[in-house]
Amino acid sequence: MLLADRHRGTHRATGPGGLRRAGRLRELLVTGVVDSFGMALGWTFVVLVGTARGGLGEAALYNAAMLVGTVLSAPAAGWMSSRLNGRALLRTAAGVELPMRFLVLFGVISGLPAWLVAVFILVMHTAAWAGYAGLRAEVTAVDASPRTMTRFVICIVGVEAAGTALAALLPTGPDGQPAGWLLRAIFVVFLGTLLPVMLVARRARIIPAGSVFPRSPARGRHAKPGWRLPMPRLMLAGGGVMLIAAGPSLLAVPVTEELYGSSWVAGAAVAFCAGTLLADSAVGWIGRLGLPAVLRWSLWGLGMLAGWILAPLYAPFVLLAQFAAGLATTAFEGDMDARVAAEAQPGTLTRDLAYSASFRALGGAVAVRALPMMIAAPAIGMAASASALVLGVLSLIIWAGLTTAPHLFRRFAH
Repeated sequence: MLLADRHRGTHRATGPGGLRRAGRLRELLVTGVVDSFGMALGWTFVVLVGTARGGLGEAALYNAAMLVGTVLSAPAAGWMSSRLNGRALLRTAAGVELPMRFLVLFGVISGLPAWLVAVFILVMHTAAWAGYAGLRAEVTAVDASPRTMTRFVICIVGVEAAGTALAALLPTGPDGQPAGWLLRAIFVVFLGTLLPVMLVARRARIIPAGSVFPRSPARGRHAKPGWRLPMPRLMLAGGGVMLIAAGPSLLAVPVTEELYGSSWVAGAAVAFCAGTLLADSAVGWIGRLGLPAVLRWSLWGLGMLAGWILAPLYAPFVLLAQFAAGLATTAFEGDMDARVAAEAQPGTLTRDLAYSASFRALGGAVAVRALPMMIAAPAIGMAASASALVLGVLSLIIWAGLTTAPHLFRRFAH
């Protein structure tokens, strides 16, 4: 896909539909915030009902399905971006996601088999993350600076934490479900907050990748980007950090529920939201150190884990753990996406951003599925300690390699 931004320059340059760049950024940001709030509220409700119904195992199945759907969103976004402009891509993704949101919520409430609900979740998140990649590409088309991308991620992650906290505070019955008007309100919010995506697509700047690549003389059609993995070292490094470090924070809702009850789930979500607000400053401070990307990302991974070492000992430590995880996760996602956007080739931005999210999700999917199989919730601190040790050792190896044999490590680390 091409960044069809013919009006680069100041924030006073006009964009599609006569909007100025600053106005378009606000429009995209508000759309992302509204959509993410509804998704977070509904998704947390689904996980909590699943936990009440089938324990940590069912919640982990739903989380794994969510993350696998995120993985599949990368090839889906690549396929759509080579054929559809930004308007059609965003509306197609939202058109698939909307009925899936209904089926997921209806399925978990009505007691459908967990595996079937997981299938709906997988399709829902495949469409959701393909659309999110398109939305991030639209943001980059207006302003490609790392600071803008990091702030966009901060707002999205922060409002997701707020939606999670609200869902955890909703009054429920013995089966973990609200009733009456409250249940209907959850349906309305979960489904209705997706509608702004369809509206904001009217002024999309992205055009199909095939329209900017030269025609192939041999085949007589547009040559399109291949299906090779883009930036394999960066993608594998990002996925590896999530595999090692993200398990405890991704399972924070069911783990906190089992350890301390739903009231602490809300507190942990608020703490996570507060942590995201410092991510922009943290990225700037770490950036001034001039560290290679892999070492920066290792530091973010250690931040995701640090608080969870003590979380099972005393309930308030959960708040500290999620505060640190919110800061580190948001900084890591913004850092990685900015790096991917900076290195993307013309016509591949949406696909590359989708792969960036999918490799993080792949690492997270393995972590959330494997962690409950190896340990129970009270042992989460031991798992966090072991993961921090592994990540620390790997960081030391990379640092030593950069110091003693830079010709071997520099290409991988930077």
